[in-house]
This record gives sequence, C-alpha cells and structure tokens, in this order.
Amino acid sequence: MLIRFIVKNLFSFKELTEFNMLPGRFNRLQHHIVKGDGIDLLKLNTLYGANGAGKSNLINAFSILRDFIIDGEMPIDLITETFKFDKESASRDVYLGIEFIKEKVPYYYGLTINQGIIIEEELQISGLGKGDDKQLFLRTDKVGEKNLEITFSKEVQEDKEAAIFPSFLKNEILDRNKPVLFHMKNRQNKVFEPFKNALEWFEKNIELIMPYSRPGGLVLQLERNKAFLDFAIEIMKSFNTGIHDIHIDTIPIEDYFGEDNKQEAERIIADLKAKTGKMKFIRNHFEEVVFVLVDNKPMAKRIMFSHGEDNGQVKFQFSEESDGTRRLMEYLPAVFNAVSKCKTYFIDEIERSIHPLLIKELIKKFSHDKDTKGQLIFSTHESNLLHQDIFRPDEIWFAEKNKEGATELYALSEFKEHHTIDIRKGYLNGRYGGIPFLGNLKDLDWEKYAKAD
Repeated sequence: MLIRFIVKNLFSFKELTEFNMLPGRFNRLQHHIVKGDGIDLLKLNTLYGANGAGKSNLINAFSILRDFIIDGEMPIDLITETFKFDKESASRDVYLGIEFIKEKVPYYYGLTINQGIIIEEELQISGLGKGDDKQLFLRTDKVGEKNLEITFSKEVQEDKEAAIFPSFLKNEILDRNKPVLFHMKNRQNKVFEPFKNALEWFEKNIELIMPYSRPGGLVLQLERNKAFLDFAIEIMKSFNTGIHDIHIDTIPIEDYFGEDNKQEAERIIADLKAKTGKMKFIRNHFEEVVFVLVDNKPMAKRIMFSHGEDNGQVKFQFSEESDGTRRLMEYLPAVFNAVSKCKTYFIDEIERSIHPLLIKELIKKFSHDKDTKGQLIFSTHESNLLHQDIFRPDEIWFAEKNKEGATELYALSEFKEHHTIDIRKGYLNGRYGGIPFLGNLKDLDWEKYAKAD
C-alpha cells in the first residue's frame, strides 16, 4: 500500500512536494485506517483543485515513475517537462520518491534525474522514521563524464553467486538512463527477493486510470470470475442504468465482421491458428473484443447487456450504451479489486461522464464498507462528494498554484474544522482554496465580437 509520494521539478511541481496516506489524529471513520506493523495508513483519498492547478500532474508523475521502472525506457517527460517558470529548471535535478508497503515490508525508492541521466537511484527497506533504513542498493553518476557507481546490500556482497551481478550490471548491461530496479525482475538468487518484491509492487499492486484510459481484459474478467460478474450486475442494477443482466456473447468471427470485412476476419483467423492457445484483442472507440479458438473454431467474445424494460429479450452492445454507463463499467474492475485486494488505485477525474449522484453513492459505499482491503485515490471537481460522512479531514487534499506558478498540496486537516462544518459550502466559498479564480465576467465586452461578425 502507498505511504507517500514525493516529486520535485517536474510538470508544475517546483520544490519537493509530498502527497501521503498518513492518518491524522481524528476519531471519525476509524475503519478507514489500515493498521500495519509500525505504521497506519488511510484507504481513501481525494484531490481537489482548479483546472490547471496540478491534480492530474501528480497522477501523471506517479504514472511516469511506474512506467519507467516497469519498461526501463526513460520517459521523454523526465527530460522535457521540468518546471517551466524557472529558466534554470532544465539543468536542475528532477526527483521522484515513493514509500510503500509490500507484503508487510516497507520500502523507499528514490530517483534523481538530470538532463536524461540517472544521477542517483536508491532502494531501501524503510525504517518508517522510527528505526534505521536498510539500503538495498545505491547507484550514483554524474551528468558530465560518466562516473557510474553501484553499491549493493551486505547480503548481496557476501553471497558468492550474487556478488558477481553488481559488477556485471555496471560494466555490461546498465545504461545511464535505465533504472537498476528494472533489472531485478530476472534475478533468481534468494538474496534478491526484497528487490523483486519491490519491483512487483509497481507491476501488480498499483493501477492508474486516466480520463480516457480503459481497462484491458474486461470481457475475460467477466467471463472467468463469477464473483466479479455478480458484483458488476449488482452495481448496474443498483444504479438504475436499466441494465438487467450482463452476458458474454460468443459468436463466429465471420458473423462479427460480416460480409464487408472478410479480409480482416481472415487475417485474425490466420493469426490465431499460427499462435495456438493465444488470444487477440481488438479495441475500438467503444468496446473491446476478444478473438479466440473454441474447439478449433475462431470465435469473437464481447460484452452484451439485457435491459429490464424489454424483460431481457433484447441484447444491447457495449457501444449502444450511454457514455456514462460505459464509463461506470470500466471503473468496476478498480472498485472490485480495491474492495477485495491490497491494491492501490489512482483515478484521474473520477466524475467524467457519470452523474454526480452515482459517483457519490459509489464512493460512499466504499467509504462505509469496513471490509475493503485496498486504497482508492482520485482527483475530482465534484463538490457533492465533500461530506464529512464520507471523508475524514486527512482524506481531502487540495492542489493550488502559488505566486510562482508552482503547485502546492495540502490537506483539509490543516484547517482543523469541526466535524459538523459543511465543508462543501466552505470549499465553494473559497475557504480552503483549490478553486478557480474568476475575473468579473460582467465587465467582459462580448458585444464587440458580435459587431465584428
């Protein structure tokens, strides 16, 4: 689970800026706190702010770090998207740091980049501010002349087999713009288990959903996981979408493409037969379709919906549902897994295309459920969610630009509001910041544009 995330000199973040899931001293909604070994963490958090304040930048920075570690390829943003309002920022360090818990072990990973060169990278078992940190590796370099050095933990150095790897890594395979942690995935020696465990957290324990991103494999999740299918049906019924049931329709591939696109069908059939046991996914603007061989016959699988209005007799395709219904369906894997697994989910602009009351009920359900296991973190403009029956004060954060144009983050808990205060009203009145500053619109002379036409 996520403890904290730190960013500096990237996008709209100039100085070291921290977002964290650490609870304050509040008695309300105690079930929102996950009590761990040595640290307590929150399960829910939301981020408010005006357009351009930096909410999405925080999630984008997190996404870039994750992708860099998993793929091993330096994102261009880490070179080009330093803080724009400082002329010297391009030559200054970009820093990304993250503290998290994986299988009861707390880790801290830090990355310093300058002009596309990793000048420092470290992985530690965190002492959580209470004990000593244990360094697993430290990698240093310089922007100018190459000065790459890597130091691994005592356990690695003293293991005859593992001790060979640091030198091989440094001299043979490690590029100056690739992270050391990326190269941990194929290490088999047991002394590297903590390294692999940390890497696995980035690969399997965090998910990010951006405004226009869509989950892959939704068809297969519904078909193979009955608990998830039942969950999806229950949610769609409860939210009055009109959906009575959800099916996975399996039809011959020729029927899916029809007469007008036989060539595409033949191409996919040939691909399936060449790769026995494999599947092929095609995603258009509205839906994902899975092509598989069933008893050696090429078939297409897609999601279909039955509506209560027709007693379930007529099936609707994913593309025939409203944008809001489709978006709600696409959130369901995140909500289901956040309820049942120790995963951390980031959702940017959670309210996009979905009615405010539906989003409020969905978040309220997650908030009030005492058995949820994961973390749900999202950005939003939806003020209807601002209710102390849903969030603790330490679970509401604001993003606001300072006079330098840099994003600052702070929590509602800094204002020490009483639990009876209407925080929605206070937010809309500008009490906490994080709202757009509007000029006097009545003074705008729109008539001149009408006359110009």
